[in-house]
Amino acid sequence: MGRKTKQASLETRQQILDAAMQEFARRGVSSTSLNDIALAAGVTRGAIYWHFKNKVDIFNAMWTQVESSIDDVELRYRNQFPSEPLSALRQTMIYVLQTTVTDPRRRTLLGILFHKCEFVGDLVSLQQIHQSLYLENYERIEKILRLCVEYKQLDKDLDIRLAAITLRAYICGLIENWLFMPEAYPLETDATRLVDAFIELLKYGLMMRKTCQVQSVEVSQTIGN
Repeated sequence: MGRKTKQASLETRQQILDAAMQEFARRGVSSTSLNDIALAAGVTRGAIYWHFKNKVDIFNAMWTQVESSIDDVELRYRNQFPSEPLSALRQTMIYVLQTTVTDPRRRTLLGILFHKCEFVGDLVSLQQIHQSLYLENYERIEKILRLCVEYKQLDKDLDIRLAAITLRAYICGLIENWLFMPEAYPLETDATRLVDAFIELLKYGLMMRKTCQVQSVEVSQTIGN
């Protein structure tokens, strides 16, 4: 009986998450109430409070479910290419772009995050949480890029911080723009070329080099004078 009860609890929790994703996508996060989610899930508000503290907790649970698959894939590619971190990074980036198209849950959740989530009221804490996640992601990207330099897959003069910022902006921009207008470009089929184009920039882009940072400052000072 204990196992059945636990299984039933897990099923109810997932039922709530599925309903919340549906309602967030339809109404927007700030305009969706816990009552809306309860009605869509066919449960009571008490059932929601048994599993989650509030909407922020629900959204984070959805995000954790989707992002955990990315972590697993990243680990798999790191194990597959132990001495080629750039290959592991490449495959992970391609996966991230393609699953935005092929994974309905990830696609819906990213659509909510980019276009249906207003960071107001009790959702301000959600913004703070995701700002922390962004900082952690920058640190993780920088760590991977340093490994690429150590294994001589990228130039030792690469500006790691600039490369990390540009990489994240590039991937997020491709995803956000595609979600807003999917007919603009075939993200799934073009994912490999889009990623390879960025890797080429990392390898050969002069402005990605630390020496060019100094030159850029000198040019700016000359123009200013």
